[in-house]
Amino acid sequence: MTETRHYDAAVIGTGQGGKPLATALAGAGYKTVIIERGNVGGSCVNEGCTPTKTMVASARAAYLARRASDYGVETGPVNVDIKKVRQRKRDIVQTFRGGGEKQLQSTEDLDFLRGEASFAGPKELEVDLNGDGNLRVSADKIFINTGTRPSAPPVEGLEDVPFLDNRSVMELSEVPEHLLVLGGGYVGLEFGQMFRRFGSRVTIIQRGAQLLPREDEDVAEGVADILREEGIEVLLETSALSAARSGDGGVRLEMRAPEGERTLEGSHLLVATGRVPNTDRLNLAAAGIKTDESGFVRVDERLETSVPGVWAMGDVKGGPAFTHISYDDFNVIRANLLDGGEESIKGRLVSYTVYTDPQLGRVGLSEREAREQGFDFRVARMPMKRVARALESDESRGFMKVIVDAKSSRMLGAAILGIEGGELMSMIHIAMLGDMPFTTLRDAPLAHPTLAESFNNLFAAI
Repeated sequence: MTETRHYDAAVIGTGQGGKPLATALAGAGYKTVIIERGNVGGSCVNEGCTPTKTMVASARAAYLARRASDYGVETGPVNVDIKKVRQRKRDIVQTFRGGGEKQLQSTEDLDFLRGEASFAGPKELEVDLNGDGNLRVSADKIFINTGTRPSAPPVEGLEDVPFLDNRSVMELSEVPEHLLVLGGGYVGLEFGQMFRRFGSRVTIIQRGAQLLPREDEDVAEGVADILREEGIEVLLETSALSAARSGDGGVRLEMRAPEGERTLEGSHLLVATGRVPNTDRLNLAAAGIKTDESGFVRVDERLETSVPGVWAMGDVKGGPAFTHISYDDFNVIRANLLDGGEESIKGRLVSYTVYTDPQLGRVGLSEREAREQGFDFRVARMPMKRVARALESDESRGFMKVIVDAKSSRMLGAAILGIEGGELMSMIHIAMLGDMPFTTLRDAPLAHPTLAESFNNLFAAI
């Protein structure tokens, strides 16, 4: 007979919401179990933020080395050892992953199970212990934190082509001669620029009229200009019709472009067109947990599912798919369960950074969204060429753009495309959380010479 264990709380998945929640619940006296079928840390640590930004840093080092003469520094030829880049990435991932696993294993009142969980009822889980038998788990409270995985578009012949995704592209042992990137979102752009700097010829293929569809047109075009400046081919309004192997072992794409049908060949193909939730093997129907048409778990404003006592957090519930959002989901649940709070995700101020170089930092509403929502607003906009620190660093590409409510003078949102754009955006984010008017930053005696002091000039025109 299958053994059954009862817990106060069961957490499925060790991502950026699940792991801290499990340790917090155990620390509060809940007898807790956390179940992980793969590596500890979720997509962020294993295949997202940590490894990609590690490799982005290597790519930036190559970029700066090649343009060292711009700073009066003479160097020789620049070569990239992709195997060393990969090993550096692996080492950092293992450090983060190992630290997280050690924490789970050492937390009192917390059991860490390696295996795959699926629902057997509203408050029961069947756990396949990775070939070491099965275990039945019952719990008063269950939390789903299973994340998402890459998806492939319905392109004829794609299944017969050895295409790459965001995980496998980081395990290459050679720099692609010509990398084709299907998808113009932040994943495709980060990897496209990265491999261009490693030495690849890169072509980005985007079905829509602009890169980064959620951004304002001027922001998307600014990013596209930067990529083109670095020698990346950007194809807009272009759709892949079919894929096949080429004669030299590479990939051939038949595409529909504004000028008609065309053929494009490359040595490697990266598919970065979206992700699907890891809910298909959870057997949610056995618990009565509802999902949307794409399989994402439906939750209310307090992250509870259609079944009382079962919550979902992170990417698996849909919405903004960012590590910090998953962690904030944990904060909402922790506050409500352990601190007697009334926290909600309604009206949450969302920020994110696209790690192209220069970065694109975004928070709150775009100009388009502010217009659609009927705000009376003004736009503060300034090119980075007017930022002294950017000029001194010879990093003056991009611009700053902040949306300001005309009546209250409160900032509604910002897009900072420029050196350390994510950090500058975070200053705006903090100001928005504090409900500050733009005049606070305009008039603040910010240190010179810093990037941040550019807010004095940015807002002076309003």
